[in-house]
Formats: sequence, C-alpha cells, structure tokens
Amino acid sequence: MNRKTLVLPALAGLLAPVLVACGGGDTAGKGGRAIVVGTTDRFEETTDAPAPFDPAAAYDVSAWNVLHSGFQTLMRLPRSGTAPVADAAEKCWFADRKNEQFRCTLREGLKFSNGNALTAEDVKFSVERALAINFDNGPVSLLSNIDQVETPSEQEVVFHLKTPDATFPQKIATPAAAIVDAQSYDKDKLGNGFKIVGSGPYTVRTEQKDGRVTKLLLEKNAAYQGPLQLRNDKVELRFFDDETSMDKALRAGEVDLVNRTMSPERIARLRADGDDSGVRLLEVPGQEISYLAFNTEDPTVKSKPVRQAIAQLVDRRALTRDAYDRANDPLFSLVPSGITGHQNSFSNKYGEEPSVDKARSILRAANITTPVPLTLTYNEDHYGQANAKAFAALQQQLGNGGLFQVQLQSVKWSEFRPNAAQGKYAVYGMGWFPDFPDPDNFVAPFIGKDNFLRSPYRNTRISDDLIPSSRETGQREAAARYFQQAQDIVADEVPVLPLWQGKSYVAARQNVTGAEWALNSASELQPWELGRGA
Repeated sequence: MNRKTLVLPALAGLLAPVLVACGGGDTAGKGGRAIVVGTTDRFEETTDAPAPFDPAAAYDVSAWNVLHSGFQTLMRLPRSGTAPVADAAEKCWFADRKNEQFRCTLREGLKFSNGNALTAEDVKFSVERALAINFDNGPVSLLSNIDQVETPSEQEVVFHLKTPDATFPQKIATPAAAIVDAQSYDKDKLGNGFKIVGSGPYTVRTEQKDGRVTKLLLEKNAAYQGPLQLRNDKVELRFFDDETSMDKALRAGEVDLVNRTMSPERIARLRADGDDSGVRLLEVPGQEISYLAFNTEDPTVKSKPVRQAIAQLVDRRALTRDAYDRANDPLFSLVPSGITGHQNSFSNKYGEEPSVDKARSILRAANITTPVPLTLTYNEDHYGQANAKAFAALQQQLGNGGLFQVQLQSVKWSEFRPNAAQGKYAVYGMGWFPDFPDPDNFVAPFIGKDNFLRSPYRNTRISDDLIPSSRETGQREAAARYFQQAQDIVADEVPVLPLWQGKSYVAARQNVTGAEWALNSASELQPWELGRGA
C-alpha cells in the first residue's frame, strides 16, 4: 500500500483490508442503515502527515481504501483480474509501440462532489501537483517516470513517459493518480486535515477529535459518473482502540464486518466458533508481504556478510508457526507466490532451514567479530500486537549460537515511518501491500534512488537493466525472467529480507452480501459491492 503500499501494507496475522461475507449481490443495504465496518486503524494529523487523505501524501493500504471510494482515477482494477479498466476515462491506450506515450479520453459529464466539472486540466493538475510536492513518504515514485502531460482538449489527456513502461496503466489506477479538483487544492503544497473533494462513488464525511478521525461515513455520490454499481447507500467506518472491543461489537451485531486488525489468536477463536456465532470467518488469498529492511549505510549492517548471516539464521517456518499460528506462509523471495515471476531465491541460496554453522562461517570468512550488536525496531499500533511476538521470536533466532547480541525497540507508527525513512534504524520490520498485482511492484519500489524505503542501497544491474527491460515487455509472463534475476541478486546482497506472505482473514455477520466481489486483485476494498440480505 505502499503498500501499499505505504504501504504500507497489511501485515502478519492482521485482518487484511477486505470485507467478505456470504450471499450474492443483494441490494438490501440501499436506503437503510449504513453497513458498519469495524477497524483498529487510525487516521490522524501529525507533523509528518498533515493531510492523511491527500493523494499526494497517502501511501498506506488503510488510507487508499478510503481514497478509492472518494476519488476517481483514469483507470481502476476490475472486480477480478489484473488488467485495469476505464474509470474516469472512457478509454485509454498506448499510442506507440514502445510503451512511451499513453492516451486517455474522459467520460462525458464528470463532476466533483462540490459540483465543479472535471476536465483533462484537472487530471494534468493532479499529476503535476503530486510530482511538485514530492512528499517524502508519499506515492510519488509511481508517477516519477512521467515526463510531460498534455491536454489537447477538455476530454483528452496524453502522458509522455521518460522511458518505456508497460506497467503505467496499473500505476495510474492507484490513488497516487487520484483526480483532485484544481480549484480546491493548492498546486504546490499539501492540504490540511481530512478533506476529500473528488468524483468517486462516495462522498466522504468525517468526525474528528484532537486531530484524529473518530467516525468516517461513505455516502453514495449522486454526481458519480463511472462504471461502478453501488449496492448500498452508506458505509460507515467505526474505529476501535483494540481488537477485543471490536470483536465484542461484531458479535453483538453493532458492527457488520471487521477490517484490520485481528490477531492469530482471534482468528483461531473465530474459526473454532464456527458459523453458530452469527459471524462467518473466511480465508482468501493474500499478496501482502512482511520483511526486514536494512539501512545499508548503518555501521552495524553495512557489511554484506552480516546481512547474509542474518538471512542464514532466520527460521521462517518457526516464525509463522509460533508467532502467527500459521495465519501466514513463509516467504523466501520479494515476489510472493501467485505473482508472475515468483521464485524462492532465498531458500535456493540459504536453504529453508536455519544454520548457525553456516552463519558463523560467513562472519568468520569476513573477519567479523562476534557477537555483533544489533537492534531490531518494530511497530505494534499499525502492524498489530502479533508483531511484538514475531520480533521476540526473531530476537531468539538471531541470538542462537551467540553470533548476534540483539535488542528490541518498539516505536509508535507516527514516529516509526518518518524515522525509518530518515535512516535512523539499522534493521526494522515493514510490510508491503502491492500497489498493483505485478512483479514490478515487488521489486522496483525497493531499488534505486526513488525507492519507497528511502534506502541507500543501489544495484544498477536491477535498476538500469532488468527493470527497464521488463517494462518494455507488454506480455508480463515474458517479463518474468528479468524479475527472477533480480530476486537472485536481492537474495545475495540482502538489502531486505522477506519473512512471510500474508493470508487475508475476514469476519462478517451472516446477513452481509457481496462477499465474492469485496476484494480486487490488489487486495483493495470495494465497499460498493456490499449489501445486506438473507
């Protein structure tokens, strides 16, 4: 989100941002009370995030779920599948064979929620605004390949790219390219608060206290012109301080669905209860990943053998078994299973089982004195309580054999993300939800000068050769070989260390319908698909 991409990404043992239930496309939610979604996510204004719902700044999965409802993009991901379809655009296409010029024609009659007409100039303004603001923790890297935007008419937009990019349609389907009203947003600075002036399927109303959203209501936008058919008139996000109170509200029928976060223990309890509780638990495929990120300029982990020794000691199977109650799967590469080009590069190099002897040999060959002091930094209020348990397990694993002397450091999310981007942590835990379902989005965001982590790590073979070559390839299956080579390089140099691939667990009341369409291929919420019925 990102991860998303930040995203940021839904993480281990947490309920992914999806809403799932039984039944079909019933429209019983129309005209009645709002469908209530419970969440432990927080939306708050901070110095580093003054406008949590500004598309130029928002880059985590929870915020993107809101932005997809309040704003339109030229294209969006479909109900299922990975090829973007037209949204605010009537049609879009590459106008050349090199994937360097992309053209879109807008739908007729588009309007923002304030009544202003949406034209090609607003599209141009929105993209150029995001590039000009260049927010440190934002999604600007998804747009950084745009060289120029032209508007031949009020209905036509032409993007000229710096280099070929077959993934560009997927990038402008993300909220990074959300279309804002040029009369309502400053062109060179972020807004303040939680304002959304968009043309999406819903208008967004919030209630706040002390700079934090206490209630968020999505209401059907009567001015919306687009392909989506809403199966409800209102969706309310209700915020909880912890999963216990959220679970209690779900069981009492005060909440229709729960959405982020649930611990592995909570998932196991719901599974054991079965449908008799009035709540249904479903498991759906997930593409979120969790990983350790390394500041490769920090003296502690600057040496590649140190990072390789860490890779040799981590026991992913024990981690997912003991810390997450098997709610996630071990991950041995940046590109998760189910995505084109996936291969287990880390297990190919280090094996699936940890080895103290091999780790010791790596450090000894590099003349590195042991134990190596190491601080692992993690977060709980964004990634959930299970993260603390996971990092305690990692501390024990890395301490085996006396090769590392490990300390743990828990930091609140409001400080964690900006501090990590400023290089204040040697090793820290992060999650990633894909911005779009393509191997490019599991490799490119972590490599090069504009990387999402603001990491100093560079590899020109990946950034200057493999990724550009892959983006010249419109058939993504044919691009797989480039990403397989990139995964092998990452496994050798270890700028990041993948830990697990998430499963998405969803709990919903039995009378909620639209489950089969509530999640698209990037695991993004589609609240317009939800209704209430038998």
